[in-house]
Amino acid sequence: MSAAATYAPQPGSAPWPRKVLAHTRMEFKLLVRNGEQLLLALVIPLGLLLLLGGTGLGERLPLGSGHPIDEAVPRVLALAVLSTSFTSLAIATGFERRYGVIKRLGASPLSRTGLLAGKIGAVLIVQVIQLAVLIGTGFALGWKPVGGFNAVFGVILTVLCGTAAFASLGLLMAGVLRAEATLAAANLLYLLLLVGGAIMTPVDEYPSGMQGIVRLLPSAALANGIANSTVEGVIPWAAALSLALWAGVLGYLVSRTFRWD
Repeated sequence: MSAAATYAPQPGSAPWPRKVLAHTRMEFKLLVRNGEQLLLALVIPLGLLLLLGGTGLGERLPLGSGHPIDEAVPRVLALAVLSTSFTSLAIATGFERRYGVIKRLGASPLSRTGLLAGKIGAVLIVQVIQLAVLIGTGFALGWKPVGGFNAVFGVILTVLCGTAAFASLGLLMAGVLRAEATLAAANLLYLLLLVGGAIMTPVDEYPSGMQGIVRLLPSAALANGIANSTVEGVIPWAAALSLALWAGVLGYLVSRTFRWD
């Protein structure tokens, strides 16, 4: 029998990137099938953008010193990133722990690091869709970003660092708290950051006694970083560094405290 006709099976696990990609696809399908998460991730930011840019409400709110729609779009983009990378991820992961899904996935051939990477990969895919819809809507409402390459690079850099920071925060919460507590805490923190975390209002609009604290929040770095990119046309290195530091600290805490059962 020729060597070409010899069948020699080579059993083994698929390469790590292929397994992560397969898990990312599964997580993405689960995210888009959840109507509540879709509402939080896309419908609310889109509705807010239309309200601010299409009704004149943005002219009466302290969004910043520039044109209302130019100030509103980057802040709504930051809200969308927060919605998906933190709130949606935390709630979904918390209930997966409750129903034993996380524990069973932890016994699969894909490592636990790969499982978390798949979750974050699905979040990034959802964010690409979010940002495309919101940016397209912003242009339709008259948004005129400045900065060219610096603006594009600054937005991408800030979104990636912000996603890492808030996804780590969401996984930290989901890996420690019970599902019901995660649901309540994630929604509460989402509202607190929306109102008091400099998402929709620049830090300079807060009382002077609060500004120092607000500037340290990752939500402020995320919103101000995107706004600085598109309104001023600069690369927000300081905001990106702040978010990267948050991601590093929170990611370390996730690695030490996340419970799989």
